[in-house]
Amino acid sequence: MSYLSTWMAVAALAIVAILIPVGMVVVSAILRPRVIEQGKTQIYESGEVPTGDTRIRFNIQYYMVALLFVVFDVETAFIIPWVVIYREAVETVGLVHALVPMLVFLGTLLAALVWAWRVGAIKWVKRAPTHYRRSQS
Repeated sequence: MSYLSTWMAVAALAIVAILIPVGMVVVSAILRPRVIEQGKTQIYESGEVPTGDTRIRFNIQYYMVALLFVVFDVETAFIIPWVVIYREAVETVGLVHALVPMLVFLGTLLAALVWAWRVGAIKWVKRAPTHYRRSQS
């Protein structure tokens, strides 16, 4: 194959890669319905009439718990393969070289857990109770 024919194949692939998405957009624009449905113009397409404001306050604890879950879930993705090869690693590189990196990793995670605990990221804050005064009738 010559140098020119190699680049011609790349150019043909690039043209196909551009024509397929553009063709799909053009075909969908031609085939789409022209009349806009009334339900599509509403805020929610569920058929329910929206009530109230769309902006509501979420407790930041949801995000903190989610982030901590991701951190400690990824931890298991690193620990499980290490556990599987631990015996072979000790035989090939020795106990110190197989154990010390994982102890450093676990120590870092433990320090992160202690830090999160001390700053209150793990403590779930409950909403203060609201007391209603009954009207005197």
